[in-house]
Amino acid sequence: MDNSPRDHDLVLFGVTGFVGRLIAGYVAEHAPAGMRVGLAGRSRSRLAAVRSQLPAAAHGWALIEADSEDADSIAALAAGTRVLFTTVGPYAKHGLPVVEACARAGTHYADLAGEVSFIREAIDRYDDLAKMNGARIVHSCGYDSVPSDLAVLLLHQAAEADAAGGLAEVQLIATAKAGISGGTLESMRGQLDAMRSNTALRSLVADPYALSPDRTREPTTPQPPDAGPVHRSGDGTWTAPFIMAPFNTRIVRRSNALQGWAYGRSLQYGEVMGVAPGPAGAVAARAMALGLRSFMGAMAFPPSRRVLDRFLPAPGTGPSTGTQRAGWFHSQVTARTGAGQRYQAIAAGPGDPGYAATAVMAGESALALALDGDRLPAAKGSLTPATALGNVLIQRLRAAGHTYQVTKLA
Repeated sequence: MDNSPRDHDLVLFGVTGFVGRLIAGYVAEHAPAGMRVGLAGRSRSRLAAVRSQLPAAAHGWALIEADSEDADSIAALAAGTRVLFTTVGPYAKHGLPVVEACARAGTHYADLAGEVSFIREAIDRYDDLAKMNGARIVHSCGYDSVPSDLAVLLLHQAAEADAAGGLAEVQLIATAKAGISGGTLESMRGQLDAMRSNTALRSLVADPYALSPDRTREPTTPQPPDAGPVHRSGDGTWTAPFIMAPFNTRIVRRSNALQGWAYGRSLQYGEVMGVAPGPAGAVAARAMALGLRSFMGAMAFPPSRRVLDRFLPAPGTGPSTGTQRAGWFHSQVTARTGAGQRYQAIAAGPGDPGYAATAVMAGESALALALDGDRLPAAKGSLTPATALGNVLIQRLRAAGHTYQVTKLA
């Protein structure tokens, strides 16, 4: 923390939502004494109700009324804090005014966005403004896309230390025990609706380099398909398409490009979902692939979506506390370098990845921006977790009980 004349070191915007409350609870338990934290949202009474249910350390936190559709209130919110973390989504609908206000005020910003179109528009509109005013705009600070982004950063650092050449082929195999919230589904609905009527948006989302800082300079290296076929990995595990791959892979490729393609100009990066070994794994993987295609198709078609919505969580709801605690995530990321060396990184942790574990990732990202400015990478503007927070966030997550490790394979 510093002696900034701003009123707050950190403001959490959207804490009356399901994930917002989880993040506020985490920050209340882990923020140092004396840290000036505020809770922001549209309703003071709802904010007060949330604050009353947080740990005692939060009971003196400020309550700030702000609405993403009220430009003056968002400008005042950004100008009054050094760091703003927002969970107000869908981001394509509510996020751009918040990014703009932070870029103009020189306020560090972070979110949980998993929407390619929103991040692309935020980059195009406000990257230069944020750089000019010294703001870090850090998207995707939850399960989308911290484990992917930091694991590949670790692989790059290990290969670079060994002078083993750039990363050439990298694949993440994700396994998890997870639930789903109404907020995540609402963001999915928004993206599918927008793509249905917008050919340019469909092309953008399909572009493996959709979030590149300079699309014209990207290599012509073919990338693994986002929804490739069911297949068996080298250790015998059957894999299926991973629902988060179309987004996470774009974040990792942006991290590579923002660092001058330091990971490797010929990087091929893909993500799949690990299922199980043996004949049973093959059957299960095919069933998962078919189920994912059917679910996405049904969500994209309004009549079938209305049927699904009767059974899916509503916005503002999510898994029970017990379900969250029983969850976990494990990402195994294997890399081959241009010189033929092989490495493996593990990113893993307890808790439902989209909720309990995301609260840890988001909370530590917010605390890093607020407390560790002198240790963070120097980059400003529109960034990723790896390029904005890097090793500082890795250290924080390890201390919080998550695993981030890399080993050289024989």
